[in-house]
Amino acid sequence: MEESYTTGLPTSHLAGSVPAVTAGEKSTTKQDAPLANMQTFPPSNAGGRRGQVYQPITAQTAESFEQQPTTNWQGVFSVSSYSQYFNVDTDVVVDRMICSLNPVRDDFFSKIDANPDLYGMVWISTTLVFILSSVGNLATYFSVKKANDWNFDVSYVHSAAWSIYGYVLVVPMAYHFYLQYMRSNSNLVRFWCLWGYSLTIFVLSSFLLLIPVGVLRWMIIITSGGASATFVALNLKSFIQENDLSMAVIAAFGLQIALAVFIKVRFFA
Repeated sequence: MEESYTTGLPTSHLAGSVPAVTAGEKSTTKQDAPLANMQTFPPSNAGGRRGQVYQPITAQTAESFEQQPTTNWQGVFSVSSYSQYFNVDTDVVVDRMICSLNPVRDDFFSKIDANPDLYGMVWISTTLVFILSSVGNLATYFSVKKANDWNFDVSYVHSAAWSIYGYVLVVPMAYHFYLQYMRSNSNLVRFWCLWGYSLTIFVLSSFLLLIPVGVLRWMIIITSGGASATFVALNLKSFIQENDLSMAVIAAFGLQIALAVFIKVRFFA
């Protein structure tokens, strides 16, 4: 009696009991479970879709990530973003310096297109700062009749540094942002490279300005400034290739002439 009474009661409401699984629920459970593959890590989250295999990050992949150009402001002001532009041979720098001495050539951008560098800009600018401060003082020494009346003018170093570095950095940046605003061709590194190499002729002409003849000094500096201005203007015009921006080319020519006049008045008066 007790045995038949006990088996007749429903047991689904009792604590600790587990409901039975029907055949339909078994098939549904099997379809919902993702297919696991022990040789694919991590397993796919798309319901067992095969073909999505985990690929670890290798050294080649990491290098490709590092070589991707930075487009945000953090990349613009990061030193590591410009390290590749200092990887240039001395022969290449010398060849570009010689090219900058020919004012009628307008193919400078095509020459540096494969590998624009900033090494030439930094090296030429620093050399010009040193030469202007030293040769300028030497020219003052030659113009003084008595050696006892001459003293080394340290202000020449300050004037050369802020004028040359400021010019070669700010002017290309101003043209870059202006041409971007005008929706024209613009590349900041190439502009820095162009204006940096345009100072090569001033490095050479500074030694000729030691000649203590005022008229001859003016002829030398105007000739040097005109050659440098023509070099910048022609190459900038070939790079922009737009007629409505001719005023920008004329302004670049005028800025180079103004720099030449400043060098003459400040260091070789």
